[in-house]
Amino acid sequence: MAAAARAGSVVVFGSLNVDSTSYVDRFPLPGETLASTGFATALGGKGTNQAVAAHRSGAAVRLVARVGADASGDFALAELARHGLDVASIAAVPDAPTGVAQITVDASGENTIVITAGANAALTPELVVERHDDIAAADLVLTQGEVPAPTIERLAAACARFGTRFVLNLAPPIDVSRGALAECDPLVVNEHEARSVGIAPEGAGSADDWWGAAEAAVGRVARSVVVTLGAEGAVGAAPGVSVACAAPEVDAVDTTGAGDGFTGTLAAFLAGGAELDEAVVAAVAAGGLAVQRRGTTDSYASRDEILQAMEDDA
Repeated sequence: MAAAARAGSVVVFGSLNVDSTSYVDRFPLPGETLASTGFATALGGKGTNQAVAAHRSGAAVRLVARVGADASGDFALAELARHGLDVASIAAVPDAPTGVAQITVDASGENTIVITAGANAALTPELVVERHDDIAAADLVLTQGEVPAPTIERLAAACARFGTRFVLNLAPPIDVSRGALAECDPLVVNEHEARSVGIAPEGAGSADDWWGAAEAAVGRVARSVVVTLGAEGAVGAAPGVSVACAAPEVDAVDTTGAGDGFTGTLAAFLAGGAELDEAVVAAVAAGGLAVQRRGTTDSYASRDEILQAMEDDA
């Protein structure tokens, strides 16, 4: 399996948040107050995380996002510049705060997240029209369930019009039209999100069961489908292509943003010309590297690290 060598272009219409993360030995019970073992403020939002991961994976990335005219927005723009991303397509919204995520991570690396959309609500369908030239020129457009559904639907229609590959990570699951889902190549979902759009295994839910469910959803729900299975890895299917990739055995430190690292890497490899099976293997490798480091964007591996991990696991 040879890694795609071309640096593809990816346009991300995505959420941008500033993450406030508290580390605890265990999650608090309702009404309980616990002392944290650490705290961090960092760049976040599914769209932003995926854009950074795609950039780290070798793609040329344009992030279309919105921040508030506040200190958090200034922080986010500075962090994106530190990661080497172009911030020209990110504007400040004067009447809304920058989106925030309040995250708690326990000793096992599991997390809980509460998000406030703020300026992310300004990612409107009209913005898609303004970015038609970028969409037409891109190899792939990527978006997520943190973007308003009408904007996702307008993006799907624009990609269909211009012949640009459209990838949707339906996280969190929101009500998106069947027509928009049908354009996804792939639709990227976890087990819960998959069930929300009618993708479900016939058996008890093993990796093999989900593999069969992904294959059955091709052409019925979306053009292609990838289902992430956490510590079990991921499965994917497209016409003539099918893959089940187990996750590497690692000591997880922080799972926050690992799914975004997976999706951003998947998008980068697909934009560079990889087939779905190779892109899923790369994305699983990237996710395995991310959970071994704290934080979100700072946990994402470089393309060289991903390729080395793929070689080691081969």
